[in-house]
Amino acid sequence: MRAFTQHQGTVAPMDRSNVDTDMIIPKQFLKSIKRTGFGPNLFDELRYLDEGNPDQDCSNRPLNPDFVLNQDRYKNASVLLARTNFGCGSSREHAPWALDDFGFRVIIAPSFADIFYNNCFKNGLLPIVLDEKVVDRLFRETEENEGYQLTVDLEAKTVTTPGGESFSFEVDDFRRHCLLNGLDDIGVTLEDADTIRAYEESRRKTAPWLFNTGN
Repeated sequence: MRAFTQHQGTVAPMDRSNVDTDMIIPKQFLKSIKRTGFGPNLFDELRYLDEGNPDQDCSNRPLNPDFVLNQDRYKNASVLLARTNFGCGSSREHAPWALDDFGFRVIIAPSFADIFYNNCFKNGLLPIVLDEKVVDRLFRETEENEGYQLTVDLEAKTVTTPGGESFSFEVDDFRRHCLLNGLDDIGVTLEDADTIRAYEESRRKTAPWLFNTGN
């Protein structure tokens, strides 16, 4: 998993509440568990004017010109600005996979669905909760200023505007440690690899029958 320390990126405004995981990545794309290749189908039903199918070449599909991510000013966005209860619905981990594969590194909203929020951290995305009034202001500034960027510092736990104003956010210390060091669940376990190996060797001596495979 990629480590996250500081990120500066263009903001895309997703101005709707209760965006669920089926909207983020529709159910027909859940057959694959490769974690990659979902970016072209992120927000599929909103981005395209036709129905998407797995393994379909999206390069020639008709685009919805009114959808935010199809607008030139937001095409390279890596910070998604959202409304309340983002990521509600089913617990599919494909949702953060699709956001990450598209190029997003940060999602800012007044609130997130709990399971989606946890899945983001496990996949290298940083979900940030800011006060709704602050989010309203960021929406206004993003829409009024083309190329609007925010700087996110996970070490300092701040979001900084182009004008230099910073907003603090809270994040659990363990999740912060994992993101700063690029550790998923397996990576966290491997931090104790020496201790695990030492325990296994001691058990081989005290209970060798546990390791007898019968070969």
